[in-house]
Amino acid sequence: MNASAPAAAGKPPVSIGRWVFRILHWSTYPVLLITLVLALHKAPPPPVATSPQAAARAEEKIQRVQQLVSSGAPATLRMDEDELNSYLSAHLDLSSGALADADAMRSNVRDLKVKLLEDRLRAYVVFDLHGKEMTLELEGRLHAVNGYLQFVPTGGAVGSLPLPQSALESALRRTMEAPQNHEKLKLPPRLNDLRIEQGDVVISFR
Repeated sequence: MNASAPAAAGKPPVSIGRWVFRILHWSTYPVLLITLVLALHKAPPPPVATSPQAAARAEEKIQRVQQLVSSGAPATLRMDEDELNSYLSAHLDLSSGALADADAMRSNVRDLKVKLLEDRLRAYVVFDLHGKEMTLELEGRLHAVNGYLQFVPTGGAVGSLPLPQSALESALRRTMEAPQNHEKLKLPPRLNDLRIEQGDVVISFR
């Protein structure tokens, strides 16, 4: 007779529930590793054209609209993708990590490109996080609501990791409603509409 038989018979079998728990517990480690790798993997920049000519056209349009608004007349500013990105490239000093036109505010943004789609935009941002360059992509629609800028997200990703829609909406809502950010989103008094229309940025003044 096998002497080890009673001991083996007396050992309680591992329940299916415990095996499931073990599998789920250990599977979280590769999932976390894959998530980290995807988040740290920089997404490639979108194809965006810039040129001094497009920047000059944008400057001319902005000056013309400013003159109309100053005289009390209604005006509409319309810029295409090339003009918008060329204007941003000319006015944002991202190489030094500072925003040139925002009271020299410090920023960890290293690159910014904007794709204008039919009725929404997709922003591509390269930022520095503790010495590591990462990318953030946000897609959504712009609106002016009660004198404040509103952004309604339709998608986003950190690196190559897509962001869940519910988490994205919650994070943006908290950011935009935070007291320190609320006034930064306030629009000029006479600006009454802001949207993406047929692949152009359209800003209307009363």
